[in-house]
Amino acid sequence: MKVVIVGDALLDLDLTGSASRLCPDAPVPVVDVESRRGRPGGAALAAALAADQGIEVTLISGRGADPAGYEIDRLLPAGVRLVDLPFTGGTPSKTRVRAGGQSVVRLDSGAGAVPDVVPGPAVVRELRSADAVLIADYGRGAASNSRLRHELSRLPPGTPMIWDPHPRGAAPVARADLVVPNEAEAMRFSGMTAQPAGAMALWREWECAAVAVTMGERGAALAPSCELVAAPQLDTTTDTCGAGDAFAVAVALALARGETTSDAVADAVLAASRFVASGGAGAWTVDDRPASENGLDVVERVRERGGRLVAAGGCFDLLHPGHVDLLNQARRLGDALVVCLNSDASVRRLKGAPRPLVGVEDRKCLLEALESVDAVAVFEETTPCELLATLRPDVWVKGGDYEPSRLPEAKVVEQYGGEIVRVPLVGGYSTTRILRNLLEVDVKREELHERAG
Repeated sequence: MKVVIVGDALLDLDLTGSASRLCPDAPVPVVDVESRRGRPGGAALAAALAADQGIEVTLISGRGADPAGYEIDRLLPAGVRLVDLPFTGGTPSKTRVRAGGQSVVRLDSGAGAVPDVVPGPAVVRELRSADAVLIADYGRGAASNSRLRHELSRLPPGTPMIWDPHPRGAAPVARADLVVPNEAEAMRFSGMTAQPAGAMALWREWECAAVAVTMGERGAALAPSCELVAAPQLDTTTDTCGAGDAFAVAVALALARGETTSDAVADAVLAASRFVASGGAGAWTVDDRPASENGLDVVERVRERGGRLVAAGGCFDLLHPGHVDLLNQARRLGDALVVCLNSDASVRRLKGAPRPLVGVEDRKCLLEALESVDAVAVFEETTPCELLATLRPDVWVKGGDYEPSRLPEAKVVEQYGGEIVRVPLVGGYSTTRILRNLLEVDVKREELHERAG
């Protein structure tokens, strides 16, 4: 099965901490942030949830060539194929500040949108090869694109099309097999509070095959059959973020399997209830995603979107604050950072025995855990020249204690038109100094032991 999801990708961020006091200059809580967690949002969340079902997923969406756009790409499961729509402006991002299990405030940024211009030919190919199409409209222009709407209206009759609307988005095309607004959206669209009467009014207005209004723990109202589908009584959390996407994905998969609309809605109500009971989108963690990209994956992703690739290199034998600061500075110079890491044999040739003290897989693991690092590429040679010739980063970063003209890789970077940037180092940190201090401690300990003996 192949599902194509068309819509607006967002970056969702959770800043989680504790709140035990008020701000002295305003009656607002002070949140001591303890963790930051990013996840795909909007159409990107729908794509991630569909990929979790083990099916082939294509996400047709627009994102800005900015850190938020690149983070969405990084967070998506490997099973999601991305097809870009034209996009102008910054990637939409929603940041929830949470304390004690509750949202304190949400901060929205990024006013970018998909313009009404002709999308690429890959969009049409993907739509025509789909077993089901889900439109996840978040009011950022994807569902309003006139050429895209034309292609959606021409989908083969046997391809189910599900439309998840948005108050700031476009009306569904009449070709839609099922439109799935939530209750608040349905009230805004129809002006009616009663269900399924509101669903019936929208069914007549949109001239689609069916409308299912989701009502949270009360289930869903389906038109034109005027059915009320009850939700199971499960222990749920107060965080329902992502429930609508879970419902839309589940109903799309059920219709693609050939289920009736009524049965598909019943399946989707159950799936959305279970999703909320498990913690909703807030429980979706990066740790559940595939392993980090390699250097070539990052290069391809950045080049496709016209971004700026940064690379930095070294042994990183004992990771210390100086390393972290250098990598943070490097990441701010572009849209993605690849660390070129010396292999164990390479470190041994440079530093001599007993280096490295930490094996390459452990060093790689530590670097990949840093938020500033998008990928780690290991090289076996003494210098990273060969790897740089392959990656061709726009910027090659070295610490301020290196003279660019004396770097063996300088000629390689200059030949393909790259830039070498030196960044200042944090004083007092070096692996050699740390090892020397440890050795001095060991010597003094031995001396004390001999005197005591």
